[in-house]
Amino acid sequence: MKTTWLKTALAVAVGALSTQAMAAGFALNEQSISGMGTSFAGRSSSADDATTLFGNPAGMSRLKREEVSFGMAAIHAKTDIKNNSGSFSSPVPALNGPIEGSNDGDMVPFTAVPMGYYVKPIDDKWAVGVGIYVPFGLVTDYESGYQGRYFGDYSEVRVITVQPTVSYRFNEKLSVGFGPTINRIDGELQSASPNAAGPLGSNDGRVKVTGNDTALGFNAGLLYEFTPQTRAGITYHSKVAYTLEGDTKLSGAGFDVAGASGKYDASLDLDTPESVDISLTHELNDQWTLYGGAMWTRWSRFEAIIIENDGIPGPLQGNLAPIVEEQDWHDTWSYAIGAAYKLNREWTLRTGLAFDQSPTNNVHRSPRIPTGDRTAISFGLAWNPTDDVTVDLAYSYLREEEVDINRSRTYQGGALEANYDATFKNRAHGFGAALSYRF
Repeated sequence: MKTTWLKTALAVAVGALSTQAMAAGFALNEQSISGMGTSFAGRSSSADDATTLFGNPAGMSRLKREEVSFGMAAIHAKTDIKNNSGSFSSPVPALNGPIEGSNDGDMVPFTAVPMGYYVKPIDDKWAVGVGIYVPFGLVTDYESGYQGRYFGDYSEVRVITVQPTVSYRFNEKLSVGFGPTINRIDGELQSASPNAAGPLGSNDGRVKVTGNDTALGFNAGLLYEFTPQTRAGITYHSKVAYTLEGDTKLSGAGFDVAGASGKYDASLDLDTPESVDISLTHELNDQWTLYGGAMWTRWSRFEAIIIENDGIPGPLQGNLAPIVEEQDWHDTWSYAIGAAYKLNREWTLRTGLAFDQSPTNNVHRSPRIPTGDRTAISFGLAWNPTDDVTVDLAYSYLREEEVDINRSRTYQGGALEANYDATFKNRAHGFGAALSYRF
């Protein structure tokens, strides 16, 4: 029983941690408020402010003055759950029956995402900078008594990245940039476990998985200006190789009865995949600027997850060979178009439309990350009261396609099986504000 839950909980942990790097789901795409206003179209070619350090480090060479930018994005998500059903099945007739519980769908709390950047031009060729941002994260907290609690009722993942960066301008047309990334990841996952020794659903056990690591990666970019009005950019975000160290804690009546309560050491290797962002920016005239872009993410490297366990004493040690959990994800593309309209010297309006694919499939999708392909529309506003100050505001609305969750899991050596089926549909509102100051 202990080994089964250790395998299952850690496998789900890896899935939840890695999925947050993708564009779809509840991933965090908000590293720039000015970019948020155009749905991140032109992210690798716009180079309008210090946030280009993330979007394309080569764009720092376009900034003429020392600049600092601080911002915050807030995300409010809502999920509708319908067509739900849950049941226990067992060779023992007395254990067959429904899984009771609710499906409120209010499992994503209001979440804030901070960011900060500093860029300093050294001369006409060189610029340096540093950025702190949150590339991805997740909080899902289902209500107590959620019907799908055996497949995950609490998930929290946070990644904070620090990126020192340098850019070099070869000539009037070509610039390059590079920055190593220092990434700190922390995660916590919880779920319930049924106890066949008592009334099913009334004396569950609890599984809590925690882990963290710090790992290195890099971002590199190239910016080419065909004319003073038209430029193209390409940015490569590297994979990041993590080795998460943590533990699995089993507690509650369900594990006390089996004598399995306690903490067990666990570790796993995880590579988040690389991505390539390409975009085009064209200044149509003094008022209109058009943006377009696409991003490819190599999620197909997640064919399987291999988990290593130790620290469990006694005869269970013989079952701790590497554990393989199939993922079978696929590569994804995201696309965005946008525009900006300059009303006058002080005010600029922005808008954008984006489409993001999800790498998950119906076989492996779980309540922890019940996401599908998404469409988002955004609006933005920039206010320049002086040449030194810019205030950016943005709003995004996104909705996802309906997706089905069909999960089953066995317990007590196959003596009991829990089943949960439901249809999820997610939508979210995003709000952002940022202040940029040029010295």
